[in-house]
Amino acid sequence: MKSIEFVIERTIAAPIDQVFSRLVDIDGYDEWMPSKGTILKRTRQTSPGEVGLGTTFLDETTYGPTPGEIVELDAPREVVFHWWDKSKAGKLKTEGWPGYSLRTTGTQTLVRLHAKLNLYGAYRLAAPLFRRLAVRERTVTLEALKVSFEPISRPG
Repeated sequence: MKSIEFVIERTIAAPIDQVFSRLVDIDGYDEWMPSKGTILKRTRQTSPGEVGLGTTFLDETTYGPTPGEIVELDAPREVVFHWWDKSKAGKLKTEGWPGYSLRTTGTQTLVRLHAKLNLYGAYRLAAPLFRRLAVRERTVTLEALKVSFEPISRPG
């Protein structure tokens, strides 16, 4: 197994409760994530009821469907998602834990993403490529989250 970890931070001009709500609204990702520059095509919650610990989801990506679940939840301060990709034989190829910690800074919210990615088997050999892809993907996510709270500017 090969592990990759990194941290990205963004300050978002919105109250912590609103930022947290948007992060855990799995079905809402399709509204604010960009359609270009990301491997994510769409995402949906696959378990019934309110979002909470153990809530499951399915990401449709350019590489195929990727299931996951919420494995840590402390509203409105922290949420950790766990996703995995398995071979047709059921062996783990990759799995990740993108976790978001939120902290109020005046009228804004500091969002700290700590991501961990594990690579198995032959995928370990492509660790530098997977790292670049993961950093790019998580940067796109945080930027899209930030932009989703910015007022829409209309030409004068």
